[in-house]
Amino acid sequence: MIKLALFTVTYCGLWYDGRALSLKEQIEKARKLGFDGISIETKRPVALPCDLDKKTRREIKEFADSQNITIAAVETMSNFASPIIEERDNNFCMVRDAIELAVDLETNIVKVFAAWSGTSRYDGLGTYDVASRIQNYRSSFVTTNQMWRWSIEGIRDVAKWAKEYGITVALQNHPRVVNYGYEDALQMVEEVNMDNVKLCLDVPLFVNQSDEYIHEAVECCKEVGIVHSHYGSPLFDELPSGEIVIKPEWFIGNAYVDYPAYVKELKRIGYDGFIASEECSPVLENHEYKGIEVVDRHVKAALKYMKELVSTGKEPKVVYR
Repeated sequence: MIKLALFTVTYCGLWYDGRALSLKEQIEKARKLGFDGISIETKRPVALPCDLDKKTRREIKEFADSQNITIAAVETMSNFASPIIEERDNNFCMVRDAIELAVDLETNIVKVFAAWSGTSRYDGLGTYDVASRIQNYRSSFVTTNQMWRWSIEGIRDVAKWAKEYGITVALQNHPRVVNYGYEDALQMVEEVNMDNVKLCLDVPLFVNQSDEYIHEAVECCKEVGIVHSHYGSPLFDELPSGEIVIKPEWFIGNAYVDYPAYVKELKRIGYDGFIASEECSPVLENHEYKGIEVVDRHVKAALKYMKELVSTGKEPKVVYR
């Protein structure tokens, strides 16, 4: 059975004009909104592992249980492909801390990136622009194949630690090093070749949104295993009439994400994990940052859509813009 989770990046205080919500506040919000679980990003100010002692972790787990909220996954912002040795070493330590956090919170999935570009603050709010420019510059000093090999080695190393605790490492099909689509992420998991390394497969990262491609992607990935997923709330809104508005995704060529085909395929293979709602880009209207109330509006509209889609298999009435 497909379940829906709130990803804590949504209310981390980076992408909208307003304060971050604490982990307990986000768990409570997840319950009030009607989510089944919460997926935890391991980043300040919400949940950097070294900030959470054993007592705090126990309290978080107990509070989630009291709210009937499952901790779906712990999600790292890893980068195994940096040409700087110390940065790769720091990433290993960070992911190991995240694995121990997952154990304490009694969840068995830790998500990794091959090479997360990073985020920055500009005028106090979030942007990808600065980190992307820095990473593009650094990439000129190393080959693409070397970054791929570093990613393989890094995932293998953290997966060995994870295996000691019964943790599954889920590689997200997110650039850099792996390209948009499913093919590179699947290839990387196959080359890592460890039974506790599987996929976090996100359909918004497919450039091709045809039913045929989505069927191919899920079919090809089902053997190695799909254990986690995300959907994007920023593209959703709700009209006063109650109709859901959906916008196209600009970075895949202004295509509409084909969630109906994706959910259908996940159901076909018997997927029983979570799809996590995330708002991880600047919350802008007319190029001005907006507050948490706009995030709430997006999250509620997206959840309303996904709940009906998951429960009935049919897309709710929507307006495409």
